[in-house]
Amino acid sequence: MKLCKAVLPALILSLSLSACGGPGNRVTALGSSSMDGVMGILAEQYGLDHPDVVVSVEGGGSSAGVEAAITGDAHIGLSSRRLKGAERERGLVETIVALDGIAIIVSEDNPVDNLTAQQLADVYTGAVTNWAQVGGADVPIAPVGREAGSGTRDGFEQATGTQGRCVLTQELISTGAVVEAVRGNTAGGAVGYASLSAVEGQEGIKLVTIDGAACTEETVLDGSYPVQRPFVLVTRQEGLTEPARSFFAWAVSPQAAELIRRAGAVPTAQEGREEYEP
Repeated sequence: MKLCKAVLPALILSLSLSACGGPGNRVTALGSSSMDGVMGILAEQYGLDHPDVVVSVEGGGSSAGVEAAITGDAHIGLSSRRLKGAERERGLVETIVALDGIAIIVSEDNPVDNLTAQQLADVYTGAVTNWAQVGGADVPIAPVGREAGSGTRDGFEQATGTQGRCVLTQELISTGAVVEAVRGNTAGGAVGYASLSAVEGQEGIKLVTIDGAACTEETVLDGSYPVQRPFVLVTRQEGLTEPARSFFAWAVSPQAAELIRRAGAVPTAQEGREEYEP
């Protein structure tokens, strides 16, 4: 997978209404800010291919996206978690458009190749503080993570059950900074996390398997790699407007898969599965 190096911020991807056929051709998607990269690149390309349609992407959080789908304030809600039973009972349907695989990285010289999911959580909450406790060298562990509000941090903490409990030696504001902090830690004790596409092929670091599973597109798709979360499009059972239905069908089709990869996520669409009915 290739990392998209120029994904425009989602809030500026709403193309001008003056160039379109009017508000009836507007598609609104609202919710999880963690989905900004994926939805932003999809909205941008769809607008280029369909200049008569505006696709507006806004943040606000997963719960806000679910509620917007319920109330009709958005055609499509965006959620980085699965729907709850009570939400389904209110007439909502979830469609997983992508999976966010989060790789765990250490220095290439660190002898530890695998952690259990519990050990990973213990490392980040401070219950385990030395690599010797998990089969490595007698070196203090230096957990590196993203800043509060980061979508990657949110995804990591959701997947590991460490929400609000992480103890970090560094909080950094970019994926690149996390990679450099791990690579540049001369003591070899640093551990970090980043989207899979951002670390593939990087020198000076290695990816640790979790519960024996490597972080790859295949293991994220089959569920054997545990540090992941879904990117969900939430719609109402009664269906969508025609412009929203067309955008939805394209977004979850194999034709959009490479764009999703460029945005750093793993597409769930499979070749041969062309028809989607939201």
